[in-house]
Amino acid sequence: MYAIDYFCIMISFTPLRVLKNIEFRHLLTGRFFLIIAFRMLATLLGWWVYKLTKDPFSIGLIGLSEVVPAVSCALYAGHIIDMNEKKKLLLICNYAYVVLISLLLIPAFFGHRMHFTGHEITYFIYGVIFFTGICRSFLGPLVPSMIPRIVKRENLPYAVTLNQATFLIASVSGHALGGFLIALITIKWTLVVIISSITLASLFFWTINRQYSENENKDVNVFESMKEGLAYIYKTKEIFGAQMLDMFAVLFGGAVAMIPVFASDILKVGSEGFGLLNAASDIGSMLIIITLSLVPLKKNQGKILLFVATGFGLCIIGFGLSKMYWLSFGFLVLSGMLDGISVVIRGTIVQLKTPEEIRGRVLSVNSIFIMSSNELGQFESGLTAKLMGVVRSVVFGGTMTVLTALFIGATSKKLRKMEY
Repeated sequence: MYAIDYFCIMISFTPLRVLKNIEFRHLLTGRFFLIIAFRMLATLLGWWVYKLTKDPFSIGLIGLSEVVPAVSCALYAGHIIDMNEKKKLLLICNYAYVVLISLLLIPAFFGHRMHFTGHEITYFIYGVIFFTGICRSFLGPLVPSMIPRIVKRENLPYAVTLNQATFLIASVSGHALGGFLIALITIKWTLVVIISSITLASLFFWTINRQYSENENKDVNVFESMKEGLAYIYKTKEIFGAQMLDMFAVLFGGAVAMIPVFASDILKVGSEGFGLLNAASDIGSMLIIITLSLVPLKKNQGKILLFVATGFGLCIIGFGLSKMYWLSFGFLVLSGMLDGISVVIRGTIVQLKTPEEIRGRVLSVNSIFIMSSNELGQFESGLTAKLMGVVRSVVFGGTMTVLTALFIGATSKKLRKMEY
């Protein structure tokens, strides 16, 4: 039975009846295995690169290697998604990931025999991640853009929440499993598990119906098409304000990127403790999103968004100052809960306010904000850690997150009053 089926059986409330849609369930199940693989990979790469270099800045360069091509290609990816059949694109991206991640098996299995140095392996990893960034620019908006074609509009808020819940359950599992597998079967065999999980995801995507473009027979200028997505985001102030808040909050509050350093050198808990600590924020997000799937937010979503962004920054400050493993874990869980509320609010408002014919382009612009906050946040964390020290860099980031939330809250009236 599929992993998502257990979730459906355990909780049979009205919001979860959308899971009776088999096609939607298959899409979520495929995404579940895909995200597990991506989170295991992120955990593995952070640990692997830090062990090779002992330099926190090298961890930041992983994010930069991915975000540069991902952001550069995002607008064009949105145009391609809106103009072409989506299932085919999803499968192409899926198998491209399989090929690219398989390249990492070369240094993992044969690096010692081929006398690769630690820095040579690190540069090879950066090169592979650069090309996965191109794939990500397409894959990121694809699944969300397919959901409104599969479920009815009245079920869309529930579908968005369940999509995020699936993402976070997989994310928690992937982060924790990655750390445990590194300890149990080493890096090279963990890579094999990751590749197998991505391949398994594709089997579920094959069962989804084709989704042809509503723009298929239109003569559309590429640059005008890409500009349309940007213009829609900018003129819809609720979306624009929420995305700016999230981007800067996560950009400065990217403490997760430094978890390998905290686990290894500050808290001294090894790869097993690293895996659990790496999953902590996702555990919090999963708990709150499951709660919100049962008890949705009814009003004052804009004010709530500003409140949770401020709380998120305070949690990052607490994590940076903590020297106790379980206290650090608690701060990350709480930060994940607050971030989970933000994810639901932003995801719902984007889906409900975006017309079908430009959905891919709007979600691609949305993915730029997400990637800019996450991957550039990873780079920012690595850079400030090198300049200021790891603990000070995390505290600085949390402080900047709080100040950003207060500034946007004071200057964006539409965001404060946002409801759906």
